[in-house]
Amino acid sequence: MQQSIKYKFINTGVLSVIVCASVFLQSCSLKAEPDKKEPRPTVSTITIKTESVETSRQYASMLEGVANIEIRPQVEGYLEKIYIDEGAHVRKGQPLFLINDKPFTEQLNQSTAALGTAKANANKAEIEVARLEKLVAAKVISQVQLDNAKATLDAENSNIAQAEAAQKSATINKGFTLIKAPVSGYIGGLPYKVGSLIGRNEPLPLTVLSDIHEMYAYFSMSENEFLLFTKRYSGKSMEDKIKQVPGVSLMLADNSVYGEMGRVDIVKGQFDETTAAITFRAIFPNAGSLLRSGNTGKVIIPIHYPDVIRIPQAATFQMQNKILAYVVGKNNTLTSVPLTVLDKDDQYYIISEGVKPGDNVVVKGTDRLREGMVVTPNNNN
Repeated sequence: MQQSIKYKFINTGVLSVIVCASVFLQSCSLKAEPDKKEPRPTVSTITIKTESVETSRQYASMLEGVANIEIRPQVEGYLEKIYIDEGAHVRKGQPLFLINDKPFTEQLNQSTAALGTAKANANKAEIEVARLEKLVAAKVISQVQLDNAKATLDAENSNIAQAEAAQKSATINKGFTLIKAPVSGYIGGLPYKVGSLIGRNEPLPLTVLSDIHEMYAYFSMSENEFLLFTKRYSGKSMEDKIKQVPGVSLMLADNSVYGEMGRVDIVKGQFDETTAAITFRAIFPNAGSLLRSGNTGKVIIPIHYPDVIRIPQAATFQMQNKILAYVVGKNNTLTSVPLTVLDKDDQYYIISEGVKPGDNVVVKGTDRLREGMVVTPNNNN
């Protein structure tokens, strides 16, 4: 029994020695290895500063000449002559169409003859009044006969007025048979041919005459853009603000920029209920007639921002519909800050709130960073 107890005691002692040795060896191993720390990532940064920035806004536009006039007949008749061709340039007052004028010539002749008759009758009545006045003065006839003669004279004078009006109307109608250009410009399509019976109620005009010595470019702004526009320029009224808008450019359909500068001159009085947009108009000179009604393009409005903060869009990230950036703060610790974007171009945001001059902002690799991380900044300024 004593031998068994002695054996167990020896085994327990041996096990204790082994455990202590293992713990000692592990302790030595831990002391032998140096402390391991996660290395600080190196990040590219820039120091925020203010600067003057030039940017622009582009708006899809539709071009129209300053006058697009539908040429319509004022009288009915057969189209006798067409003096112009489609696409031709015409001068103001140049003949365009001739409607057969024979019926209107006859009306004019009849009205002229009726006027002559009315004048002759009035002259006869005037002589009669003069004759009767002498007889009344001599008390040969009564005053009633003279009054009747004067009434006849008044009626004949009224007939003269009616005949003169009829003659003027016939003259005007005959004049309408020769249709002339009301302005200088370019002729559109010609849907009617010689011999067509035309009149005021025709569905199509004889042609459309476009005055394109200047061109209107119509473009629209959303409600938000319109509010920014009104805040951007000084002035008590919209007219005053429009006067502050600098000259605008026009990008054509082939992405080339039109050689002449234009100006914004008018804005519609209300928003379109279906599009929630408001329409502006810019005017461009068109001395070379390069622009035509129906052309499309983009109106480019330059915008100047003095003393603003601009940071690359690549330096920002989005979270919950907010645009943020990492600022390297005290002890090189990252802090994310929300940004208020005033404007933007293809590469940069123009910031009104969120960062200030002197802040050190990370410009690359924001997707690998997190709030509170300690970094090693490499400033690119």
